[in-house]
Amino acid sequence: MRTILHIDLDAFFCSVEELRSPELRGKAFIVGGLAEHRGVVASASYPARKFGVRSAIPTALARRLCPGLIIVPSSHSVYSQRSHEVMGRLREVTPLVEQISIDEAFLDVSDMPQSGAEIARRLQAELRDLLGLPSSFGVAGNKLVAKIASDIGKLAHQGEGPPYGLMVVPPGEESAFLAPLPVTTLWGVGPKTASRLAGLGIQTIGELAAYPAGELRRLFGIHGDEMHRRALGLDERPVETDREAKSISAETTFPRDVADGEALRRTLQELSDIVGTRLRKEGLAGSTVKLKLRWPDFTTVTRQTKLAEPTDLGDVILSASLRLFDKLWRRGKAVRLLGVGVSSLGPPARQLSLFDRTDLHASQLAHTLDALRARYGYEVLRRASTLDEDT
Repeated sequence: MRTILHIDLDAFFCSVEELRSPELRGKAFIVGGLAEHRGVVASASYPARKFGVRSAIPTALARRLCPGLIIVPSSHSVYSQRSHEVMGRLREVTPLVEQISIDEAFLDVSDMPQSGAEIARRLQAELRDLLGLPSSFGVAGNKLVAKIASDIGKLAHQGEGPPYGLMVVPPGEESAFLAPLPVTTLWGVGPKTASRLAGLGIQTIGELAAYPAGELRRLFGIHGDEMHRRALGLDERPVETDREAKSISAETTFPRDVADGEALRRTLQELSDIVGTRLRKEGLAGSTVKLKLRWPDFTTVTRQTKLAEPTDLGDVILSASLRLFDKLWRRGKAVRLLGVGVSSLGPPARQLSLFDRTDLHASQLAHTLDALRARYGYEVLRRASTLDEDT
């Protein structure tokens, strides 16, 4: 039997800001963008959450829900450094650490003499006393149940301040632990799937586990098999210590909706250049280009296309993005958000086309620009096509 821990740093961005500015403790505040710039909430303090403020909602809505709300701008370099410190301390306990986000990780402590609960309590106390950061833990025999356990442990908290949750699911009790929970607790069960399951009379994970597996497969395909296994609390995935990037992307939310085609295309150029720069910095290239578009009513659409060969060049990414954009956008239609991403990542393979001097020169130019921007800042050189006419 494996022993897996899931750690979730409670209100991580806000917790870090309270360390930097102790006067924020006990106050309703958020970390996020300004309302007038169409910002969104990245993290909400626990006093703010009492008013219904939560992450991912627009800052403007958060201010309406909580009069007097304090808005603190994000400091991602600081959060990254704090996250690095936390992950380093986790790796002092076990090398089997899988970081899944800036404030979450899995640990495999199966071979340690102490129980998972003992290790979790010790780590929770160390992070609080040495780094000043609150955390919640889930302990179980696999990653799926450990993650859900940490979420349920936090929800069980009724007092003031961070929950410091700790939920342990003993071996063999996974199915019983999951049974009363709503099906939406499971990975892969979103609103649409939950609605279809409700039509079958399935509301809880226990009801999903009891439903005939063959019928779920007939109705949902392979996803039906996966749901049924998860409902039984089965998850054989190991803790992976090396997590490769699945995609690299960049996006922007406009301060005001933009309906001008040339302005939108200039933005796509800038986003494509940013993605290309990030790919080259990571030593990666990708063969799938994805476009993300959000309309003023918050409807979001995505489209993607496959390239003939992997690329890390902004111009190639732009060309694919523009093809997708021209299929989606209609003249005069306002846009709230634009995003460009590249996936299907791997090492660059341009050595196959070194005899193409155009391709080689483009690569050399891109790396020269990277070096200049790394030294003098991104704005040291910009494409003329990305500048407004009156600039």
